[in-house]
Amino acid sequence: MPSFHHDGIEIAFRDEGAGDPILLIHGFASSIDVNWVGPGWFDALKKDGRRVIAIDNRGHGASEKLYDPAFYGADLMAGDALALLDHLEIGRADVMGYSMGARITALMAINNGERLRSAILGGMGEGLLRGAPNADAIAEGLIAPSVDDVVNPMAKMFRRFAEATGSDRKALSACMRMQRSLVDEKMLQKIAVPTLVAVGTEDEVSGDLDALVALIPNAEALPIPRRDHNRAVGDKVYKDGVLSFLAARP
Repeated sequence: MPSFHHDGIEIAFRDEGAGDPILLIHGFASSIDVNWVGPGWFDALKKDGRRVIAIDNRGHGASEKLYDPAFYGADLMAGDALALLDHLEIGRADVMGYSMGARITALMAINNGERLRSAILGGMGEGLLRGAPNADAIAEGLIAPSVDDVVNPMAKMFRRFAEATGSDRKALSACMRMQRSLVDEKMLQKIAVPTLVAVGTEDEVSGDLDALVALIPNAEALPIPRRDHNRAVGDKVYKDGVLSFLAARP
């Protein structure tokens, strides 16, 4: 997998296909392969005639692992994503993030909107206005001696997910300990690009879909029926909705 350096950190990425570029930014404890390749996003977007670029966030996937929480934060990861566009000499792109990746995408749209053609926020409703729920429990659970030692249900879910994907749990714990880069309602008003917000109807992690859509100008909602936070990622309704949104945006 190719990589580049930003702020002295090695960042891995994939770049496939041809056409209008779309940058994909995965969620916490995930990776390019887990969030985008396995669920079929690369195939669907390339078939739609798009250049598909995806980044492994610092501490995740094939990117460099860091163990100091100070090296993390959605604002720093947004900087990595913009640096990747610079590295590939791409002036503007559609950007889609899932969960933590949606937070990163929102910050890009707020602070560097001229670099985005559109923003797609997957797996993130009005929880965008808050920090990660159960963050301390998740951080501790990731480095607990055993998954059996983890009591908090959400922490147990992330511990099992990290083990299943072979992630560096110490790096993920450091990432989770970093104070989230929060946004507020006034910041959301700065988003000027067409925006799609997609959340599973059974998602108990993301927060209310319609509440976030109401705060973002030019935003539209895409509910993903009968899907929770994890199962929504590869859902056909999600894919079809994104492809329709991309086809209709200016």
